[in-house]
Amino acid sequence: MNKKRNAVRENAQAYRTRMKEQGFRQINLWVPDTRAPSFKKECRRQSRLSAAADRSEKIDEVLDAVAGSVEGWT
Repeated sequence: MNKKRNAVRENAQAYRTRMKEQGFRQINLWVPDTRAPSFKKECRRQSRLSAAADRSEKIDEVLDAVAGSVEGWT
């Protein structure tokens, strides 16, 4: 079992070395856990807010004002 762990570790290190030689940099990236119940709840909450905003007549005014303030977006 220990030999297998060492082989895996060595393969991973060799891979990282090859990638560095090719000009890549390793980063760790945290993303939301889509399996978590809280993720589903937050998606629903944001969807409801978005749907309510779509029904609002004022949203067009806001979007026009924001887009108009950025050069090239009008």
